[in-house]
Amino acid sequence: MGTDNIFFLELIEWFDESGQEVAHRFPEKGSGEIKFGAQMIVRESQAGVFFYSGKAVHVFGPGRHTLKTANIPILNKIMGLPWALNSPLRAETYLINTKVFANLKWGTREPVAFKDAELGLIRLRAYGMFNIQVTQPLLFINSLVGTMASFSVTELTDYLGKVIVSRFNDYLGENMDTLLNLPSQYDEWSAGLQERLHKDFLRFGLSLNQLYINSITPPPEVQQAIDDKTKLNLLVDMNKYMQLKAAAAMERAAQNTGTVGDAMGMGVGFMMPALMAQTMQLAQNTAGQPRQAPALHCPECQQPIGEQDRFCAACGHQLLVFAQCAACGKNIGPGTKFCPQCGTPVGPAQKVRACPQCAQENLASALFCIHCGERMSQ
Repeated sequence: MGTDNIFFLELIEWFDESGQEVAHRFPEKGSGEIKFGAQMIVRESQAGVFFYSGKAVHVFGPGRHTLKTANIPILNKIMGLPWALNSPLRAETYLINTKVFANLKWGTREPVAFKDAELGLIRLRAYGMFNIQVTQPLLFINSLVGTMASFSVTELTDYLGKVIVSRFNDYLGENMDTLLNLPSQYDEWSAGLQERLHKDFLRFGLSLNQLYINSITPPPEVQQAIDDKTKLNLLVDMNKYMQLKAAAAMERAAQNTGTVGDAMGMGVGFMMPALMAQTMQLAQNTAGQPRQAPALHCPECQQPIGEQDRFCAACGHQLLVFAQCAACGKNIGPGTKFCPQCGTPVGPAQKVRACPQCAQENLASALFCIHCGERMSQ
């Protein structure tokens, strides 16, 4: 990196071969007697900070820079005789890596308790990644590096990760309603959390370029409860699903006559679970209920009537039933030749006769005409 010789000037430059070092000091041990005219090479992805007599003198950008001190070759040794040939004009430089350090990890070490609107009090873990960059080299040196010979990104990530988790816990407590809605909010929360962390990083001379939330996960037992609820929702909609599949199979059968049997078979197969479920439900609903005979209705107003009624109680309509079958007792209307219940021929007692007034047919046993109300002759 350079040489400390009484005759030659220093050439200061730094290559970060590991890619994991943020800052490096020259010289690495203590301060140095950097001589007047020493050269410092700063590359495009670096920044240089020059300290002289314990104070920051200048921040250098990319390029070759000449350092000016009072340490003149050979003379500095003479000046340092009272200090055991060590010049009191001490100097050092820091080279800072200003590239973007990407894919840095953050996450909760222990589960954090939150109140879920649907699941109650649950414990959550969160994981993600972030990218940082040194934007103010001098502030970064004075606030974090200090007098360390080097400062790695691992040391930086360990501290910043804890800052992110602290802010994330507050942000999650303010914005979370239920764990079931979290996956759709990752992008929005990442942006909100990054904005909240901006000032925290800025006071160290750092820029938080990107922050991502990769996952927010509950403990295994809570995850199992969520999976069970999902399965239950699928079972609730299973009947609709089966009906849809059956309809699709029948539609394919109508479009392709060559596979009618196959399609119908698939349709019936898909319909069977739903049909069995509906049949069982119907059986449960009707179990224990007495059977009811089909109701009779008035031909005039369609209101229900009894089998033995002669007149409709709703409209007063006279019913066309005046006799019963001699075999089964079924009511028989006028003009009937065979009993509609058992097929027995209508006997002589049930023959019809004409009304003397209106000549309309009535049962032989009728006392009054059902058409005009005239009394029938004996």
